[in-house]
Amino acid sequence: MLRRDILKALAALAAAPSVALAEEPGLQTGEGTPFDAQTVVSRARALSARPYEPRPQIPESWRNLTYDQYRKIWFDSRNALWENTDRPQRIDVFPPGLYFPQAVEINVVEAGVARPLTFDMGVFDTTDKFPDVTIDDTLGYSGLRLRAELEDPGIFQEYAVFQGASYFRGIGTGEIYGLSARGLALKTGDPSGEEFPDFTAFWLETPKPGAGAVVLHALLDSPSCSGAWRFDIAHGETLSMQVSATIFAREEMRHVGIAPLTSMFLFDETMRERFSDFRPSVHDSDGLLIHNGAGEVIWRPLANPLSLQISAFSDTDPRGFGLMQRPRNFSDFADLEALYHKRPALWVTPGEDWGSGAVTLVEIPADLEIYDNIVAYWRPSEPLPAGAEHSMTYRLDWGADPAPAAGMPLKVLSTAIGGRPEGGNIVAIDFEDSALVPEDLDRLDIVVRGSAGDVTPGLVQRNPDTNGPRLAFTFRPGEADLIEFRAQLRLDGAPLSEVWLYRWTRA
Repeated sequence: MLRRDILKALAALAAAPSVALAEEPGLQTGEGTPFDAQTVVSRARALSARPYEPRPQIPESWRNLTYDQYRKIWFDSRNALWENTDRPQRIDVFPPGLYFPQAVEINVVEAGVARPLTFDMGVFDTTDKFPDVTIDDTLGYSGLRLRAELEDPGIFQEYAVFQGASYFRGIGTGEIYGLSARGLALKTGDPSGEEFPDFTAFWLETPKPGAGAVVLHALLDSPSCSGAWRFDIAHGETLSMQVSATIFAREEMRHVGIAPLTSMFLFDETMRERFSDFRPSVHDSDGLLIHNGAGEVIWRPLANPLSLQISAFSDTDPRGFGLMQRPRNFSDFADLEALYHKRPALWVTPGEDWGSGAVTLVEIPADLEIYDNIVAYWRPSEPLPAGAEHSMTYRLDWGADPAPAAGMPLKVLSTAIGGRPEGGNIVAIDFEDSALVPEDLDRLDIVVRGSAGDVTPGLVQRNPDTNGPRLAFTFRPGEADLIEFRAQLRLDGAPLSEVWLYRWTRA
């Protein structure tokens, strides 16, 4: 599934014009059923006791829509849920078809009663180029979009989308969509192939007037497990999602990815020689940041390798991790269309001790920016036995720099790698400026280590552009095809900077 194509389709649908009609039907609901805090959990538990059954597919005429045809149908925002009310949210729905061959159940909850949204072609507008399609009972909407008054009263702007498998995306105010999150990742990078769980049903709790948050429940289903998710979503400069989830294992689950994040990294200053491109960088995220249980702060620049790479950062009770987008100037990308400098970073904060496991990074080779080729998640050490239940909580913060900042060491601003005329390669790591940086940089202790090859001790100089320290060192790989590097600046025996980790591979 090409997530980049989906993002482009969503942008096109959001910007599509509405055709003036005398009256719009609005989203309609069906017969109500009781709903409480345990409804989705009970449904997931019951589902796990039965063999997995795939949902029926929508008619072939919808599944066979081309990308261009799918762009010819869009939701008319005048039909949004809670339109023309004093509710602080507006909810749009997406048409089925193309990448979305199965309908998703969407329910609205109010006063302890859940009512399903019934499928209605009347809530969509189309051009005369949209083909004739079959309408039957298998049809439903493929996902939903959340909108609220983010900047101006009366203007409801989108800030989150749930659509496709268990994928969802969010943005802080003023940002544009970039990386995605998922409910669960299973068998990512396994030779047997990845398993993609689906959010098969949603329940939206009707917010009270003036409320700054909305509650969304989701039912997850997959051959390996079922699950119940709850999202407490508060929009703002940083979009916050408080997540509670319970997994019910149908079979033993050995490779589980908790709080998975998915992004795109094509190139930057570490490897741009592989790409003939006018832009200096192309990526939605440029690094994996980890605050581990031992108190270390680790920065791992992302890579676009020539072969699949999986890195595991073993830990016990991590304090948080996330995929960051640290370059924030237009000149860092020089892209007037993609606006990569406005893409959000995403930070995961565990709600309780997660025990032993590893923050896992999967880097997949990519030659185009339409592919999401980066995955990061927490992988518990112990498998989940068949029949077991596993509950967890965590918070997702989407924004320009959502990771905790107070008391943190110097950030890595950028990494550049290139060949030297006299042989070998030079690595230049720029750190941010801070009052903690001494005027005399000779006071700094330099830590530079490589797992192979010849590595120089390193040199620190002040970067006149950032006023922060730059650490540079040279390495000669010799016969090595892979080198693991570790670098850090220290002052008076204590860490001054983040720990910089990097895996170099021979091109």
